[in-house]
Amino acid sequence: MGPLEGIYYLGYSLRKSLDLRNERRLPKRVISVGNITVGGTGKTPAVIAIAQKAQEDGFGPCILTRGYGGKAKGPCFISKGDGALIGIKEAGDEPILLAETLKGVPVVKGKERFAAGMFALRHLEPQPQLFILDDGFQHRKLYRDMNILLIDGTDPFGNRKLLPSGRLREPLYEMKRADVIVITRTSRVLSGVSCFSPPCLPPISPKESSSAGDSIWRLINEIRAFNQSAPVFLSDHRPTSLRTLSGSAFQSHLLSGKRVFGFCGIGNPGSFRDTLLGITAEVTEIAVFRDHVMYTASDARMIARDARKCRAEWIVTTEKDIMKFREIALPDGMAGRLVSLGIEFVAANDFYETVLQGGLDDQVRKRKKPDTK
Repeated sequence: MGPLEGIYYLGYSLRKSLDLRNERRLPKRVISVGNITVGGTGKTPAVIAIAQKAQEDGFGPCILTRGYGGKAKGPCFISKGDGALIGIKEAGDEPILLAETLKGVPVVKGKERFAAGMFALRHLEPQPQLFILDDGFQHRKLYRDMNILLIDGTDPFGNRKLLPSGRLREPLYEMKRADVIVITRTSRVLSGVSCFSPPCLPPISPKESSSAGDSIWRLINEIRAFNQSAPVFLSDHRPTSLRTLSGSAFQSHLLSGKRVFGFCGIGNPGSFRDTLLGITAEVTEIAVFRDHVMYTASDARMIARDARKCRAEWIVTTEKDIMKFREIALPDGMAGRLVSLGIEFVAANDFYETVLQGGLDDQVRKRKKPDTK
């Protein structure tokens, strides 16, 4: 461990100990969805999918989010289930995406998620029966009944170093806290595998097991070195539809064979490029901005100029990014060519049954108190 990692680890350890001593518990069930790295593991589509399934099954979910980048002081409502109540600058980009996608599911912003949960219980009627903690793996101040850990199958742990030398928010041994582990974006590792079967692993042919499949098995073995009990599920993030600034939707195959200029400000820009290539778009260039960037009119002019230079027929970005252009004056011709590419989280039914139907109730009841190591 280098000196910078050592300083980070010292601060991390002190914060962990303090948070565990101040842990509080909401009177309703809490499911946490998070990761152990910085950068995109596909957390937001996973939260959306879990919330939608919970709503369908009558669990009355409510999402608790920190609202990274949002200026509004919590706790406050981003949505009461019928669309965003505040703007993107106050809420943050991911909470607005949650609010606009999830109809009937309240979204509450608050740095202290216990206070946000109690706020929701006081002000919502009927009361939520299930809280989904967005990006909550490191938020130890709130007790959770289930810890879901997402790991990117294409780049699980980077160089396996802690911040700021690597991408790890926590040491790898903290995977032991997970009750359920989900490996995401597996289609890019297991090409052609589209079905899932118990025990939470896909069928892998001998040909695959000698190449791409090996990387999944190696990852599972590494996970098992730190966590012997959590079921491991495989999932995918698949493109759904294209959507214009005005909200009109089109099938993603519209981009097939077209020249596309892409841009994004997300944690894993490589995944965005791979998705565009996967729908047979001719990607001329990908402009990468910092994660959670708030675009300006100058950025819009630069994007439009570079797209023209590439002779791009379409300008494509993510759902999270396109929302930030609603209040920006766009150059002539840009609005008609600017679309976002929707992504959905896909997992086996066993995953949702485990998470929502109490598949781990016995394990959770037997779980030891959080250690303070």
